[in-house]
Amino acid sequence: MRKTPVHVALCLLSFLSFGTAQQAAVPVEQEPFHHVQLKNDDVVVIRATLAPGDLTGYHIHSCNRAGVELTQNKTTGQELGKTAGAPRVSEPGTVFSDSCTGTPLTHRVHNVGSTPMDVVDVEFLRTPGKASEAVAGPVAAENASALIYRWVIAPGTATPMHTHTRPYLIVAATPMRLTMTAPDGQSRTEEVKAGDFHWVEIPVTHSLANGSSNEGQIVEFELK
Repeated sequence: MRKTPVHVALCLLSFLSFGTAQQAAVPVEQEPFHHVQLKNDDVVVIRATLAPGDLTGYHIHSCNRAGVELTQNKTTGQELGKTAGAPRVSEPGTVFSDSCTGTPLTHRVHNVGSTPMDVVDVEFLRTPGKASEAVAGPVAAENASALIYRWVIAPGTATPMHTHTRPYLIVAATPMRLTMTAPDGQSRTEEVKAGDFHWVEIPVTHSLANGSSNEGQIVEFELK
């Protein structure tokens, strides 16, 4: 059947409507592949998981953010209105950090690898007028809201004793038998899985020991 100008116009309108729907961006908390694990006045903790080939919708990061990769994966990121970037390969324990200045980050993520992508993403809801100068250890990354510490702990060893003076989020980047010890010798041991986390609001001084036969990684996100 020959298409009339009306048919052509309707097809074009349908195509444009579909394209607009594909381009519509939502807050990261509403994107289907991003799952909120914790939300309070300071942070939103999100677990993002993508099977090989999965592509998120466009979503908006309107706050300073940081995160840690839990798996070995290969992904591309594409900001709204731009072409996709080069593939990025990450290992368990890889940390990242962004500051939201000016226009919020609006992008989508594509798992172009052959293994699942699993990430803990932390959105920071506050930025201090003046950041504290105290640090708990070597800084792996930072933004205007937080300092990020990455501890790689060999089997049978422990981190130095260190102090968190501000609220922080502790995340297990790999599975391990984790022992947290206070200066007075009191300790607590847990079998943690990759992605397990705990939000702490009181000052803490501790060391982190690895009682496993494999290397362990812990990432701490401390507010400035």
